[in-house]
Amino acid sequence: MTAAQADLAGASSEFTSSSGSPGSFVIDTPRVEDGAAIWRIARDSEVLDLNSSYSYLLWCRDFAATSVVARDAAGAPMGFVTGYVRPQRSDVLVVWQVAVDDAHRGKGIAAALLDELTDRVVRDLGITGVETTVTPDNIPSDHMFTAYAARRGAVLDREVLFDGGLFPADGDVAHAPEVLYRIGPLTTG
Repeated sequence: MTAAQADLAGASSEFTSSSGSPGSFVIDTPRVEDGAAIWRIARDSEVLDLNSSYSYLLWCRDFAATSVVARDAAGAPMGFVTGYVRPQRSDVLVVWQVAVDDAHRGKGIAAALLDELTDRVVRDLGITGVETTVTPDNIPSDHMFTAYAARRGAVLDREVLFDGGLFPADGDVAHAPEVLYRIGPLTTG
């Protein structure tokens, strides 16, 4: 972790829900202790490919500077965005997963997380673009990233990154293709 990434890992911001509903949340960097809660949120989303619980612990340790978590008033995670700087393109943030606990969906938390993370990595790490993958049947993610690009005044390009046939078969269920979304150039919001 670079010095800039270490500084970034300690940042937090407070937000009021954009839906006008009571309550607020804090956007913070994830800690190892958040790994189990983040794993549960991913599992309960029923749309994300679930990684091992161990990987979420590692993510909170090794990629905290490029990830964010939304915390409720008690400090418990209620949503997250995990990301990393692409090794071959140090100006690109790859957004790995975005999820919000079911009880808190529809309040603009995912968008706030994505915007806050982007502001931080653009300012502190010199990121100029975001990449993520979305399966064609994941309409909510498509809408979120399309709206994100529009809010940022950025271009959104799509192309198939991994054809579904590249994934191992899971019984009779074939994996959908993963479509690469390239969003940029980015500036702070």
